[in-house]
Amino acid sequence: MDDPPLTPELVLQAYCAGIFPMADEDGAISWFSPDPRCTFPLASFHVPRTLRQLVRRRVFDIRVNTAFDDVIAACADRGEETWISAEVLAVYRALHRGGWAHSVECWHADQLAGGLYGVAIGGAFFGESMFTRVSGASKVALAALVERLRARGFTLLDAQWTTPHLARFGAVEIPRREYLRQLKAALARPCRFVNP
Repeated sequence: MDDPPLTPELVLQAYCAGIFPMADEDGAISWFSPDPRCTFPLASFHVPRTLRQLVRRRVFDIRVNTAFDDVIAACADRGEETWISAEVLAVYRALHRGGWAHSVECWHADQLAGGLYGVAIGGAFFGESMFTRVSGASKVALAALVERLRARGFTLLDAQWTTPHLARFGAVEIPRREYLRQLKAALARPCRFVNP
């Protein structure tokens, strides 16, 4: 039996169950629910000194949702190793048009310098990918995302899998059972990533 087609509705249902999609090298969609799961405790997000200095210098203009298509295309532009296939691109662009997927962007000299994108449901934000063209841009975007989530009452920032890069900012691994408990509580919160 063939797998169901990837649709915005299916992706949203999957996130609510603690599952997310990625495309394989051949374009086939696989579904993941890591155990342990990488998250950022928002209250203890660590901003390294050099990043604090970069943020204070206001090198980048932070914007939200002004270039979502460009951000996800840049995240997908990793040569043969990308998990963001044409099918994934189309679905997340549809999620953006539906008000679910969002981008946080760093602009420098009126050019897109870096950023990230993810999906917001209730008080949970599911970070998907980031990119940088100017040194420090993706880190500043991450710090701006955390600031926004805190200000708007979000309680869960999902980073999927731990990397040394994410660990520098305080990312932690938690058991899937604990992740699902936090996810359930976060989904019940009436948060908005952007104003209506």
